[in-house]
Amino acid sequence: MNDESQESFRDLIATRLAELDAEDQMGEAGQATVELDQQAVGRLSRMDALQNQAMAKASATRRKTERARLQAALARMDEGEFGYCEDCGDAIAPARLQLDPAATRCVDCASG
Repeated sequence: MNDESQESFRDLIATRLAELDAEDQMGEAGQATVELDQQAVGRLSRMDALQNQAMAKASATRRKTERARLQAALARMDEGEFGYCEDCGDAIAPARLQLDPAATRCVDCASG
């Protein structure tokens, strides 16, 4: 992989990391503790709030995992291992990396 294409992938990863940071800021309010106030909020409304809180926490976990995968891809770039399958050592197709720059396996190895 040449330096130009590697830099484009580095830019793509940086963009995705920035998007995750923006999503984190928007999702903070949804993870707040749900107050128990039966007079202000009915039982069903509280259940909805608890469900929304759980979904917000699950989304935060997903973003944390994705952030770790992207940072690992940046580390592979620094080590000169980016774009190569961790199983067979062949090059990962650029189209696959464009869709998921954190991919660590080629299509053949990923499909089994």
